[in-house]
Amino acid sequence: MRPGPDNALTDVDGLRVGHHTAVGNGFLTGTTVVLGPDEGMVAGVDVRGGGPATRETDLLGPTASVERVHAIVLSGGSAFGTSAGTGVADHLAARGVGLRVGPHPDAVVPLVPGASLFDLGRGGSYRSRPDAAFGAAALADALAGASPAGGPRQGSVGAGTGAVAAGLKAGIGTASVVLPGGAVVAALAAVNAAGSPLDPRTGGLLGEPWLLPGDAPDLPVPGPAARDRLLAITSPDVTGFDFGPGPDPATDAGVTRNTTLVVVATDAALTKVQCTKMAAVAQNGMARALNPVHTMDDGDIVFGVATARGPVPDPLTYRRITVEAANAVSRAIVRAMLAADSVVTPAGQWPSWQDVVHGAR
Repeated sequence: MRPGPDNALTDVDGLRVGHHTAVGNGFLTGTTVVLGPDEGMVAGVDVRGGGPATRETDLLGPTASVERVHAIVLSGGSAFGTSAGTGVADHLAARGVGLRVGPHPDAVVPLVPGASLFDLGRGGSYRSRPDAAFGAAALADALAGASPAGGPRQGSVGAGTGAVAAGLKAGIGTASVVLPGGAVVAALAAVNAAGSPLDPRTGGLLGEPWLLPGDAPDLPVPGPAARDRLLAITSPDVTGFDFGPGPDPATDAGVTRNTTLVVVATDAALTKVQCTKMAAVAQNGMARALNPVHTMDDGDIVFGVATARGPVPDPLTYRRITVEAANAVSRAIVRAMLAADSVVTPAGQWPSWQDVVHGAR
């Protein structure tokens, strides 16, 4: 098994990724757009968190009428962030991209599902949050093909700008794999988890066993001091999973509000039902790299998409696609944690795993 050329979601033929990042003046948030080909992409979804903030995910149900959507929007801003999808839809419509609903050139309705994670207030202001302009800017980035060599930017960008995992700075990560028959499977994750990404025995990252060669060159091993520091940052009494006395209702201090957002993709010709199942199996990759997941404090969601530019897979190949989608999610979560940058804002400070490991040896 080997990663694709860029080890990224964009290794799937027909997909583009764009980010818009806002830092400063109360902002620590952003939006990421996964843009499909103009003809759209087959899509399904699997929602497991107890507090999702979503847009048009009902369209992706197996019994809904549409097969293809045109973009998926991941954003910060909690429920406010779903408005970023409007900016994407408006600008796709202006380009004539969407579901055709009449003979006039303007008679198109872009189908743009999305979901948002909770990063409100982390930049210092609860009013500094994504809106439709964020979606438009992230779409423009995707259309410009601005991703450098190595695929889309990772770390504290786009929907991962304000993301945190159990007190550690997190962000965007992506990974891909080429199957023996040539099909490409990939994942992109915006990691913002209530649960911890750490192996509590070592301070290493839980998803490390699923890494492929090239995923994380020169991956450091936490020394004893780094391990102790990492475990202190992510300890249950800090993150709210000690299940002791609740926070002061007047301040709501200590309550965790999170959500990890994932897109898994392939170029194989999958049906909508197969995309939905791929998304469901891919949730296992989240559970292997974060603990706990799917709690009442998370809105964890996986979108599954297929550009269908490759052949129809036989049953064995399809099974392998779903398994590798889960593995790609674990790898993307690890890469998100490794690419994240420490941040300090008026609301607090969140060190990155890398900075703690290198600074506490």
